[in-house]
Amino acid sequence: MNDDVIVCRAIRKIFKSEAEILEILRGVDLALPRGSCASITGPSGCGKSTLLSILGGLDRPSSGEVVVGGIDLARSGEDALSAFRARIAGFVFQFHYLLKDFTALENVMLPAFMLSGDRKAAEDKARPILEAVGLSDRLSHVPAKLSGGERQRVAIARALVNDPELVLADEPTGNLDRASARSVEDLLFDIVASRGTTLVVVTHDTDLAARASRRFLLREGTLVES
Repeated sequence: MNDDVIVCRAIRKIFKSEAEILEILRGVDLALPRGSCASITGPSGCGKSTLLSILGGLDRPSSGEVVVGGIDLARSGEDALSAFRARIAGFVFQFHYLLKDFTALENVMLPAFMLSGDRKAAEDKARPILEAVGLSDRLSHVPAKLSGGERQRVAIARALVNDPELVLADEPTGNLDRASARSVEDLLFDIVASRGTTLVVVTHDTDLAARASRRFLLREGTLVES
């Protein structure tokens, strides 16, 4: 039985405009087993975030095969992709994108509530995750009352609330000072390891990238393992 949570073959991504045709990804292959941790680095504009969006079902490849958690993303309809994003993939971005009028608890509850429609069940899932990320005393705080590091911890908790098989993190500490960044990194790596979750991190930070057990470089549209 294949235990790879990600299987990508010959992914190409082309952007067309009236002025030019840009081939951002030129045949990317990637296979990652469950529970693995991978980092992707590369120069600005090389397509790292585009690749992450394709892995998360937020974008489609121009051609190629993308199977994540057993779901063929390249051939799935929008309803199937929405279900995939709700159940299988969790996202952490450089900017937390928390709802400013919602408390930390409410922000983390929201994906679980949208999936189940059960407010109490959503709260019961959100509370222990917020405690696990060290925010048990910040549940009722809105984002403006939290530090940058605390907001990113809420974002990590939100990404994990539906027990995804895969967490995709795009520059997850790029907006934090060094001390806060290292604290958030420690948390992210520890908590996904404890859950057996597959983690893919896109970053310019070589120290962060080096913490992954598998490290890839995206350059000139192709992915190579370093």
